[in-house]
Amino acid sequence: MPGKKRKAESNNSSSSSSMWGSGSSQSPSSSSRRSNKQSSSSRRGGGGGGAQGGSGAYPYINEESASKLFDEICDEDDPNVAGMEGICKLCEQLNLDPLEDVRVLVLLHKLGAKKKPAEISKEEFMTGCNKLQLDSIDKFTNFLPALDTGFMERDEFKEFYKFCFQFNRQGTHKTLEKDLVVALLKMCLNTDRITSHRLDTFCEFLETTTDASYNKITLDQWRSFLDFSQEFPDEGSLMGYDESESAWPVLIDEYVEFLEKKAKK
Repeated sequence: MPGKKRKAESNNSSSSSSMWGSGSSQSPSSSSRRSNKQSSSSRRGGGGGGAQGGSGAYPYINEESASKLFDEICDEDDPNVAGMEGICKLCEQLNLDPLEDVRVLVLLHKLGAKKKPAEISKEEFMTGCNKLQLDSIDKFTNFLPALDTGFMERDEFKEFYKFCFQFNRQGTHKTLEKDLVVALLKMCLNTDRITSHRLDTFCEFLETTTDASYNKITLDQWRSFLDFSQEFPDEGSLMGYDESESAWPVLIDEYVEFLEKKAKK
């Protein structure tokens, strides 16, 4: 539950869209995916059978093979980092659409791309590959079914949801443009995590509001929307919502007001 009521401070630094954020890949319903969770557990270990054991810091993979994979996608001016261009190269090899397929973000999350937005370091890549037992394109490809967000437990999904915001930031900026937020919400939450009505109306609220303070969205607001949507899944549950005693961000209060006005039309 969020803390005391708060409204985002104005942030004049511009924040541009990252490579993700325009729709969502088509997939079976999350309920059916979750029911198959046990059968997917065998894929989580590293999609492709037993990994050839290595030695040293990366005992569960062929270190040379994994390192070569990274060398193929690293930046020209920094061999220890793979930015957007390199990640797109990996997506091409895996037949993933980097602009629309949420599995790209899930893969980066599982690999541990957390040090800086919009990139993955070689150390993160190698450590992640060792953890997931991935050291070839074939093994990455076989691992793709395990990247379905429907397999995530609630707490794991919350961490992934936070990662989606953090990874798409630009540099040291702490906010995202609302247009990017809307696209990311549709990509990340187009499952049974929240109702389609809650997702659609919140996106409509962001797209139509004239309040300039919501041109940029903070991490707190981003995370609060998921918490709010799970606590108040439908309009009937909002009967117990009291703005005067609300501890949600002001953004959420104004979204509820938007829903009330919409219902009266």
